[in-house]
Amino acid sequence: MLAKVFSSTVLGIEAWIVEVEVDTARGLPSFSMVGLPEAAVRESRERVKAAIKNSGYNFPSDRITVNLAPANIKKEGTAFDLPIALGILAASGQLSRDRLASYLFLGELSLDGRIKPVHGCLSMADRARRQGLKGIFVPESNAREAAIVGGLEVFGAGSLAHVAAMLSGQSRIPPSPEVDPAALFRQEGRPAWDYADVKGQQHVKRALEIAVAGGHNLLMIGPPGSGKTMLAKRLPTILPDLSLEEAMETTKIHSVAGLLAANQSLVVRRPFRSPHHTISDAGLIGGGSIPRPGEVSLSHNGVLFLDEVPEYRKNVLEALRQPLEDRKVTISRATVSITYPAAFMLVAAMNPCPCGYLSDPQHECRCSTGQIRRYRNRISGPLLDRIDIQVEVPAVAYQDLSRSRPAESSAAIRHRTMAARKIQEERFQKDGISSNAAMDSYHIRRYCRVGKDAARLLEIAVDKLGLSARGYSKVLKVARTIADLDGCEKIDSHHLSEALQYRDLDHDRW
Repeated sequence: MLAKVFSSTVLGIEAWIVEVEVDTARGLPSFSMVGLPEAAVRESRERVKAAIKNSGYNFPSDRITVNLAPANIKKEGTAFDLPIALGILAASGQLSRDRLASYLFLGELSLDGRIKPVHGCLSMADRARRQGLKGIFVPESNAREAAIVGGLEVFGAGSLAHVAAMLSGQSRIPPSPEVDPAALFRQEGRPAWDYADVKGQQHVKRALEIAVAGGHNLLMIGPPGSGKTMLAKRLPTILPDLSLEEAMETTKIHSVAGLLAANQSLVVRRPFRSPHHTISDAGLIGGGSIPRPGEVSLSHNGVLFLDEVPEYRKNVLEALRQPLEDRKVTISRATVSITYPAAFMLVAAMNPCPCGYLSDPQHECRCSTGQIRRYRNRISGPLLDRIDIQVEVPAVAYQDLSRSRPAESSAAIRHRTMAARKIQEERFQKDGISSNAAMDSYHIRRYCRVGKDAARLLEIAVDKLGLSARGYSKVLKVARTIADLDGCEKIDSHHLSEALQYRDLDHDRW
């Protein structure tokens, strides 16, 4: 007898419908599985067999064949346990097949029949809705995540027996209520840290404000204890809110990576990722035999902070060049090629030399010229060229440290960055981008026009600093953001002058 059950698998952050076909036939007892299952899927045979028996049903002593269609897509994960078990029960006549075709089923089975959570549930629920299915059965802890999709009945199931009883009409599982995204955004509190706690460094705060307002990459260079890490870790307090579309895309990535907390339905705050400098290139960019998102994708729509950036391995840093340019990552393997979004804002921090005290008036630098050159050369010119804003962070003076009056709050800075982002959203609403940092040559020609005085200043600066074509574009993008912060439609000379200040390190240090 043949039974069919709908399930799903995830490639990248997009889900595909998988038809689980189960056939039972007379012959020696066997249990075979086809359709490109990977190890975790093949191992489900033992879990399914024990779960069926321990849920009070009979495991058929027949030839059982399970086909996961389409057979040309590799299946991975443990979400197929529940649909395979239901297919076996239906094929053996222990469960009615009438309602199976209307729902999607996901869940890993324990040996006692309990249903455990799975990864990528949001993407799969979204696919079920687009496929026109009536509803979806998911583990209880994934129910709120799936319910954010809307327009779909979501049933959070606790056990195989519970699902089978409902499909047979013997009991009822109440559908999970739809989750209101607006309520989630309102409930999310702001970080406890605040820029009011940071003494001095007003020019660095200004640079961070510009970076956040336009989504620009930023590099901070300064001695130990000057506040680089403290400043970077307070970036979430001035980041603009996620839109619902951005939140859904970010949540899909975190769901696939298994980073959503139990019963969490949506990521409503922009990510801030700070990986250790020992990370591998696969950990940063993504990879594995079955590709998984790396830190650049987990930072999508948020911030990737690399502290002590020269301590990262050279091959790891060089792998950043393409994601910074393309705002996506494509990972190719023999059987599959997967693209993950990676539109993140890079913030990096480093010392000016190995000991950290070059140009510090209070400490003597003991590094040789060769040591300093080797240290700085760990950041290549092409990578540095992709960083829009480069700013020095000097040691904090005593007058600033002893000042009792609090500095400007994060709320005040965030108000300005939000206003600038709103201007950009309106400007680019038909262009498919949302920030000045994402502009290409067409947008720069259209939105970054300068007057004669500003053009003359830019010409002199290019000759003096030796800016590349990419560096020239970066200056115009940053100037556009500074003008947006001032509420100006036109880029004036003082906007361009400030933008050029943030490229001084091209000439002075490298």
